[in-house]
Amino acid sequence: MIRNRRGVGSIEAVPVCEMKLATCCPDGLEVLRVLLCATTARLSPKKAGALMPDIPQQVLATDQAIELIRTLRAKHGPLMFHQSGGCCDGSSPMCYPRDEFLVGDSDVQLGAVDGEPFYMSRSQFEYWKHTQLILDVVPGRGGMFSLDNAEGLRFLIRSRIFAGDEIRDLRAAGRI
Repeated sequence: MIRNRRGVGSIEAVPVCEMKLATCCPDGLEVLRVLLCATTARLSPKKAGALMPDIPQQVLATDQAIELIRTLRAKHGPLMFHQSGGCCDGSSPMCYPRDEFLVGDSDVQLGAVDGEPFYMSRSQFEYWKHTQLILDVVPGRGGMFSLDNAEGLRFLIRSRIFAGDEIRDLRAAGRI
């Protein structure tokens, strides 16, 4: 059992499969079919003793990302993430001391990773709202203003498209 803002709930692994069909030429000479299967964590909050519909998490983190978050938090205190929309640092997830980056009405909080809030601009969210973001870590230097820059590792976003039932649940919860 876990505690969250909505009360007490549990996390379960749910297999998600998606079929993609694409043709590479107008006359249909070549067809590529890819079956992607993944497992995603879904939160099942309980409120007043009743189980509410599963609401998929919009942002997750790998164990390696959580380890780096904990290292950075030990050095810098509470953190926050903002998914960059491009420009200088591409589209990297940026990690800042929580009180040094101001978020406003034009930002959407997707969730939290290891207790640290994760934001994205509202305009960028419109393009990504059907996607689950997975915060990961790879060797390299982070964005020039991001705290991971000095660690020899950098945060990276991996993603997957939500399945139809997950999109329905997110809409019902007012998340998208």
